[in-house]
Amino acid sequence: MYVEVLQAKIHNVRITQTELNYTGSITVDMNLVDAAGMFPNQKVLIVNNNNGERFETYIIAGERGTGVIGLNGAAARKGQVGDALIIMTFVSLEIQEARKFEPKNIFPDSKNQII
Repeated sequence: MYVEVLQAKIHNVRITQTELNYTGSITVDMNLVDAAGMFPNQKVLIVNNNNGERFETYIIAGERGTGVIGLNGAAARKGQVGDALIIMTFVSLEIQEARKFEPKNIFPDSKNQII
């Protein structure tokens, strides 16, 4: 049997831009993506700490070192510039493996830079 567990979390990043007229997704600085062990096009669950919104989308590679966190397309309606987000990925593991698995947690600073 398999269970779904947290794979990685980028905690408390701030939205830096929104773009309603876009095909969708979240743009994330590739330094954050790499640090969390995430990948462009990977499905993510987003939680907006400011308004309680929870939604799924996928990662688009953002320019390294810029701290960009951009909500695109319909997701742009889920938050405003400055809102704090948690970006999470999950993985399916066999129960024995899941019991030992440790997710990767990243806690960037207020400018979305790795501390």
